[in-house]
Amino acid sequence: MAKRIALIPGDGIGREVTAEARKVILALVKAHRLPMELVNFDWGADKYLREGVSLPKGGLEMLRREFDAIFIGALGDPRVPDMKHAADILLGIRFGLDLYVNERPVKLLDASLCPLKNCSEKDVNFVVLRENTEGAYVGMGGNFKRGTPDEVAIQEDVNTRKGVERILVYAFEYARSKGLKKVCMSDKSNALPYGHGLWQRTFAEVRERYPEIESWHLYIDALAMQMVKNPAQFQVIVTSNMFGDIVSDLGAQLQGGLGLAASANINPGRVSMFEPVHGSAPKYAGKNLANPMAAILTAAMMLDYLGFGQEARRVESAVSNAIREGKTTRDLGGDLGTREVGDWISAHL
Repeated sequence: MAKRIALIPGDGIGREVTAEARKVILALVKAHRLPMELVNFDWGADKYLREGVSLPKGGLEMLRREFDAIFIGALGDPRVPDMKHAADILLGIRFGLDLYVNERPVKLLDASLCPLKNCSEKDVNFVVLRENTEGAYVGMGGNFKRGTPDEVAIQEDVNTRKGVERILVYAFEYARSKGLKKVCMSDKSNALPYGHGLWQRTFAEVRERYPEIESWHLYIDALAMQMVKNPAQFQVIVTSNMFGDIVSDLGAQLQGGLGLAASANINPGRVSMFEPVHGSAPKYAGKNLANPMAAILTAAMMLDYLGFGQEARRVESAVSNAIREGKTTRDLGGDLGTREVGDWISAHL
């Protein structure tokens, strides 16, 4: 049976880069007869402003029941100052479908893109696995005496044994399945002894199950320094929600910027969501300027997850060739527009 993909283009440049990812997928469907069906959804700021609907009632159940994967573009629109629609849709899907793994590969496709001196493609090739449903992003907390000089703001950082253990196990299983030999766990347990002490204790137990894999711990500040000093030492990094958010953006810069940063939100074996890392960049929307490569590489991650590994590698190879031949948008030194980059990669495939 055909794999069914829910496309949610989002807002701003999200719509433009999603269109190019769709173009690339359809090129593969045509060239290699992939059994795949793409279904478009208009969830985003326009629908929210027009109808007051963000994530429609029954939407999660429909996605879980009828689709194999979700491809989502960036969400965010200045006409919705509190970004309620974006939180409802993106976080609603993440938490509602229990997508507890955020997988963000950091892979340098061409040495010319790395800001570090004397750094080659083999030196920047690792993955950041971020716990995706707990931590500081769960929205627990509140304000007392808000808007006054005596205001108190509390934001809770939630860590559970179940949540920590399953992301650590995923990291080791990921390494084992890919033939990788190194896993680094990062936290801030020296300053957060309760929440991140749980990470330390659980890591000590889980690592014993994988004696063939070298594993070690770094505090998050030390990890950030080491990623810049010697990124080649890393293969798999696993960390908490907030820290993973931060260091994966640092990793994105090592590979050439957010225009190349792909990601996946995964619950293994279940319907999962794939999204480029960058935002909706409203000031660039409609100008044919946005780099679609992050969206296209995200499509490759989705293809691999759905069992089309060979086609996923072809997409990554096509993006690499586009970079080497200068068929890129301005942020990577080229002179093509969003649509033209998508056209070139699709034709190459």
